[in-house]
Amino acid sequence: MEAYIEYVILIFLLVFFCLQLYYLLGVQRKLAVYHPKEKTINPNFKASVIICARNEAANLKENLPFIFEQKGIDFEVVVVNDCSSDTSDEILRAFKAEYNNLKIVTKDEHPLFKTGKKFAVTLGIKASSNEVLVFTDADCKPETNQWLATICSNYEDTNTEIVLGYSPYKRSKGLLNLLIRYETFQTALNYFSFAIKGMPYMGVGRNLSYKKSLFFRGKGFASHMHIQSGDDDLFVNQNANEYNTAIEIRPESNVWTEAKTTWKAYWMQKLRHFGAGKAYKKSHKLQLTLQALSSIGFYAFVLLGALLTHYWPYVLAAFVLRFLIQSFVFYKSFIILRYKDLIWWLLFIDPLYYLFLVIISVRRLFRKKQVWK
Repeated sequence: MEAYIEYVILIFLLVFFCLQLYYLLGVQRKLAVYHPKEKTINPNFKASVIICARNEAANLKENLPFIFEQKGIDFEVVVVNDCSSDTSDEILRAFKAEYNNLKIVTKDEHPLFKTGKKFAVTLGIKASSNEVLVFTDADCKPETNQWLATICSNYEDTNTEIVLGYSPYKRSKGLLNLLIRYETFQTALNYFSFAIKGMPYMGVGRNLSYKKSLFFRGKGFASHMHIQSGDDDLFVNQNANEYNTAIEIRPESNVWTEAKTTWKAYWMQKLRHFGAGKAYKKSHKLQLTLQALSSIGFYAFVLLGALLTHYWPYVLAAFVLRFLIQSFVFYKSFIILRYKDLIWWLLFIDPLYYLFLVIISVRRLFRKKQVWK
């Protein structure tokens, strides 16, 4: 009986190891070997930047100037002041006096009916004047004044209707920041790699673009308005395909933001984000679930194999081999996604990340309904 258990553990370990090889070499390596084509854009190209802000006075004051400094194309900035109770209105009016390409949309909260971010985004889209929409948040800062032109250069291909950009978090001290940046890396590595593979499934609203005509043709957020989050990833999930979606990873297109500074704030953010995943297409949910389970299962059976079998040298060999392959695949992507320092933490942070996924997945079973801040 004891030998039977040992064999079962080793078989499961082998299965999960093979699945990991598929996702590492067959999917995630695609970003490392991807070479973006040089693109140019007509200076007469027009775009609308849309920002939804609720009580973001300080961030608007700090970051809006970097939006207005964008060069290379003609653009407007649409800011939706979403039920703010701080000094956002005053700050936006001051910007309006300085920049004539600013549009302000003010939304007041209804005393009986609470609305979330998707309603604010819809108002911003309806107020925009241009076909190409580029989304970011009030707490985001473009790395260069070529951010907007670089994102929009992808529309030189007339088939493109969606552009997936990248928004890394700034580095600071502490385990929380390390985990946040690694989770952001894993998320970006996946959605870029799957998009290159021909299966785009999500984007991040801090740096995302799509055409207004696509929004209305797909009936906006109507099919998932009841889900609190998902104004970015669910829209992409339902409307993106291998022909209409481009990725943009050139450094000048990056948009940086500050990571959460408390575990509670990060925990609540992830609970909201995980809720949107339930509405993904079945094929996407299957791929992502299998990928996560293969990692979690691999670590679990490495531990069981080391503790409960006499074959620990083979278990250790599988662990080391998987780590070496992962390091090889991730190294170039760490550089591309601006997180080169994380390579030194990979052995520690990767199992911690998957432990976090397990804990938050269990916690979601008992989650109460939340509202957008």
